[in-house]
Amino acid sequence: MMVSSANWFYWAILSAVFAALTAIFAKVGIQGVDSDLATLVRTAIIIVVLSGFVWFAGKWSNPFALPSRTWLFLGLSGLATGASWVCYFRALQAGDASKVAPVDKLSLVLVAVFAFVFLGERPALREWTGIAMVAAGVLVLAIKR
Repeated sequence: MMVSSANWFYWAILSAVFAALTAIFAKVGIQGVDSDLATLVRTAIIIVVLSGFVWFAGKWSNPFALPSRTWLFLGLSGLATGASWVCYFRALQAGDASKVAPVDKLSLVLVAVFAFVFLGERPALREWTGIAMVAAGVLVLAIKR
């Protein structure tokens, strides 16, 4: 069953809440542990939990029946996710969660730019203004005093 477009905002808010908890839990969890090993452990837990969720929700189907284009782009997305997680955990190990997480959210700005360039999305001036404000906020947080 697909998520309806009417409730996307609630799912996005929950995503933000869980992303915030991810940063906090990860910062505590990586103390005294190699960040790459921590990323592997986290990924293994995600695989087990999500596999169980898909199975028990009755959403399992043969993934090998998916079109090759789907495999290509989900594969690229998985590689990008893995690279993001490795970098994020290394940043968390070296810096404060309250500084790393906001800079990581520069991804919001990059998504808007990439969606404009590659997907043909055309945010309105109001949306570009908000995106610019996020970028400015990241710069304020990143610049040393």
